[in-house]
Amino acid sequence: MDPISQGISAGGIQERSPHRLRNLVTGECGIRPAVGISGSRIVGGNESEAGAWPWQVSLQVYNHGAGFIHLCGGTLLNNLTVLSAAHCCIGKSRPERWRAVIGLHHLFKHKTYTIKRRIKAIKIHYFYHSKGYDDDIAVFRLSKSVTFNDYVQPACLPNITLALTSDMECFVSGWGMKKEKGKGSLTLQEAQIKIFSLDTCNQYDWHAGTIPDTAFCAGSETGDVDTCQGDSGGPLVCYLSDSKYYVVGITSYGIGCGRPKFPGIYTNLPKYMIWLRRQMSKTNTVSIQQVLCLLVVWNIFQLIV
Repeated sequence: MDPISQGISAGGIQERSPHRLRNLVTGECGIRPAVGISGSRIVGGNESEAGAWPWQVSLQVYNHGAGFIHLCGGTLLNNLTVLSAAHCCIGKSRPERWRAVIGLHHLFKHKTYTIKRRIKAIKIHYFYHSKGYDDDIAVFRLSKSVTFNDYVQPACLPNITLALTSDMECFVSGWGMKKEKGKGSLTLQEAQIKIFSLDTCNQYDWHAGTIPDTAFCAGSETGDVDTCQGDSGGPLVCYLSDSKYYVVGITSYGIGCGRPKFPGIYTNLPKYMIWLRRQMSKTNTVSIQQVLCLLVVWNIFQLIV
């Protein structure tokens, strides 16, 4: 799309490859310390300001001879968990091949506040099938927790009952292609988009009944704003009434990029909150077990001494 500028956008089907989590620094989620609240509205699309989307993650895969290459976007949910799309992991499900880079604006220019973490585990939704895009959701567990700063913050998670409507103020971001069959962007792009109802998405001359209620379409009717290849797994966030940003969608796929009446398709996150909370609780349980193990070892050491 002009990834967000004219769309975030490439012929055929393209992979766009209130509960709160507590921020250890501010006690908040869904805030943007580096840019504040001003300028939250984005018309059309453009290059983002550094720190504008502090939960944006670049998920990168190691290729021999080339090093780590950006493959998909992701959303930081807490200091150990990144949300992304299941289709990003097909054929690449070994955690040791991946890393997450957070607090990134230019893909190749890491700042002092940029954080890199290897991946400890990847959990793909049990109903996801590689031949389609239903249940296109995955969780990446970081090998080591991150410390939040002005450029690294978690997004808020929605309540399971949140209904997505066209009047919400919503945004997408990513490093994907700026147009069909184009090149990915080196700097993070952003755009304000509109969520369409399922009835509209599934009209005969739109997506013709192919979108299930576990997904939704968003963009613009004219195709001026869209996501594209390289944006897969990235966040669709909405600015809700409590003045915080909630991740409500995961960039999944589309028919081309930036085509009229073919807005991009996103995983409807509120529909998956039970599954997601379960995965996150497992992550937290592992961390608690590690702490308890260290305490036991320390007590044994004290007895020996």
